[in-house]
Amino acid sequence: MRIQELDYDLPPELVAQEPAGRREAARLMVLRRSDGTITEASFGAIGEHLRPGDLLVLNDTRVVPARLEAHKPTGGRVDLLLVACEGEDGDEAIWTCLASSGRGIRPGVRLRIAPGFEAEILGEIGRGRIRLRLRADGRSPREAIERFGLMPLPPYIRRASGDSRSGLDRERYQTVYARHPGAIAAPTAGLHFTEELMRALEGRGVRFARLTLHVGPGTFQPVRSEHVEDHRVEAEAYRLPPETVEAVAACRARGGRVVAVGTTATRVLEERADEGGRLAPGEGHCDLTIVPGHRFRVVDALITNFHLPRTTLIVLASAFAGRERILAAYREAVARRFRFYSYGDAMMIE
Repeated sequence: MRIQELDYDLPPELVAQEPAGRREAARLMVLRRSDGTITEASFGAIGEHLRPGDLLVLNDTRVVPARLEAHKPTGGRVDLLLVACEGEDGDEAIWTCLASSGRGIRPGVRLRIAPGFEAEILGEIGRGRIRLRLRADGRSPREAIERFGLMPLPPYIRRASGDSRSGLDRERYQTVYARHPGAIAAPTAGLHFTEELMRALEGRGVRFARLTLHVGPGTFQPVRSEHVEDHRVEAEAYRLPPETVEAVAACRARGGRVVAVGTTATRVLEERADEGGRLAPGEGHCDLTIVPGHRFRVVDALITNFHLPRTTLIVLASAFAGRERILAAYREAVARRFRFYSYGDAMMIE
């Protein structure tokens, strides 16, 4: 498939700049794959589209406030996006990161982030990334990152320095069930759940299971290959625990559906499945790139958001529902003025 076959027109005002007033107040589009039927509800009413015995599989990664505003000795600003920690020792840590500007970023240059918190440039490592040493006086670098870092919102969510919504982002660009720090982007399909909604779903006989995939920059990078089959997602660390494998087997035994909450959960489940759909627990790095023609072995239904064109996310959704069904649903979402992307509304594909 050529990537331009998944382009669509989106008025810029439909790109959500902040979350809905309440998580569960987001709108929900339900797309039935069998006939393309579309219905609409609030996300808080998702239980009406789930069945007793269904299993929702959640990605419980936790977003690190990985964006640091730093300044060069000349005073020029550099935005750093931390990608991966290579090691931490006392008040120092080595990280790989993306930097907003390569000008004046030479080995040995020190960047000031906050009082007692600085970064020393160690050198470039390719793919637009640099290595740096973080130093934090009187605390660990991870504590300093939590204190001074900003949530790594995607670039289409616009925030000026000092924006009053930054505090809201700390709460709302994070799922309520986030447990394991390591992501630099949220598994956004899960942003609509509240603890109260999850308890209500359990009361209806819906079950939950968890896995972890630390979302990195590769998930959201555009597909630059003309054909989607030629693109690979950058490998991301994951863990599929034995209890989730057991929960999926039990769901199958009772006739329930495995509902992946998000494309990241989908990729881990499909990565760990054999040809017969049997899962094996494990951990490692997942680079599975799901394109049209993929035979889904585990996932029966998918909860997701509305995605950017030319990304692996919309490619995965089209692999699951079919290109024509997805594009028709997106056209309908635009016509109905749904809100798009990370802080936008949700879709359930069944």
